[in-house]
Amino acid sequence: MTKRTIVTLPGDGIGRPVLEEAIRVLGSAGFEANYIEGDIGWEFWKREGNPLPDRTIKLLEEYKIGLFGAITSKPKDEAANELIPELKGKGLVYSSPIVSLRQHFGLDICLRPCRTYKGNPLNFIRRGQDDSIEEPEVDVAIFRQNTEGLYGGVEWSNPPKQVHNALMSHPKFVKNFGHVPVNEISISTRIFTKKATERILMAAFNHAKRYGYKSVTVCEKPNVIRETSGMMYKMAQQIQESGFPEIELWNTNIDAQMMWLTKNPEKYGVIVAGNMFGDIVSDAFAGLIGGLGFACSAQVNPDTGIGLFEPTHGSAPKYADYPVSIVNPIAMIESACMMLDHIGEHGIAGKVRKAVAKVVLDGKVRTYDMMKMTGRADVVEKGAASTRQMADAIIAEL
Repeated sequence: MTKRTIVTLPGDGIGRPVLEEAIRVLGSAGFEANYIEGDIGWEFWKREGNPLPDRTIKLLEEYKIGLFGAITSKPKDEAANELIPELKGKGLVYSSPIVSLRQHFGLDICLRPCRTYKGNPLNFIRRGQDDSIEEPEVDVAIFRQNTEGLYGGVEWSNPPKQVHNALMSHPKFVKNFGHVPVNEISISTRIFTKKATERILMAAFNHAKRYGYKSVTVCEKPNVIRETSGMMYKMAQQIQESGFPEIELWNTNIDAQMMWLTKNPEKYGVIVAGNMFGDIVSDAFAGLIGGLGFACSAQVNPDTGIGLFEPTHGSAPKYADYPVSIVNPIAMIESACMMLDHIGEHGIAGKVRKAVAKVVLDGKVRTYDMMKMTGRADVVEKGAASTRQMADAIIAEL
């Protein structure tokens, strides 16, 4: 049988060490593939003025599956200052390559599952009746619309005349901002389209039905952001009534959700939101299951089959300079399992997840975050497992 080819995108900082360990775990579990590395990240921005070279896009167009490590993003002026001298002053503007990949390939369906690992010392606990300690089991699947909203990239500082004139046609803009000089205004748009909103809602409801979740929660802000959040909730009502009457539809505001998730996280099933609020709520729930060291994600286009799988943590560049990598690779390993599910390798994915769960439950091998240490270079000397040692433990369990 011909081996599948996977495009690996280490990116920046800790992306490479966690990606390398995830690939090693997959191989030990019996998954054989050809891996081709794609160029992406900060070094290519500095040297080429493009953090996402066309050659990398072509690799993904050909092979359709990408495993992504982590990316560094910096503010506009700081990014421009780090270009090599030959590229400075040429009008180049940094844009996040992961956001560019999502938009180029239409990876609008983002799934971020947050599940409790039994035995994880970082699991959320709360005080119950009679001062008892409760550890609720979290099992939430968060669907984030991945290509629109506040991350759509339609922004201006000192907006051009035609944009400012269009804004001046809105009475609230005239009342609140009409007196502000144009060169003192910066604008970011929040655009929702019905087609993309329907796709993310349908993905959420279908997931709930397939895996037996009892509810779908729209987590937005329709009481204030009436046009975009309001459209999403209205469409969710229509979809639930017409196709999924057995699944409860809940509606929460993003700010209130941040309070409620620490009161009763076990009550939520599938959550669906736009780009920014989906980012927020998924990180918040990740905090209940141990933090970003356990937070995985899949980004797919169901029409083309193209998928990109990545942990939701950042590049943590200071950790990348340590002589021994200390970061938790479980988020990357779980993201690789989501890739396996996407390509139909459910058996191998299940084996890896079972091994990860057993290592966490046994508690003999724990990375610095699981030991509640500050991330310093000497944590391994103090008893924390390195990135490689955690992968070794999972491989041994396999």
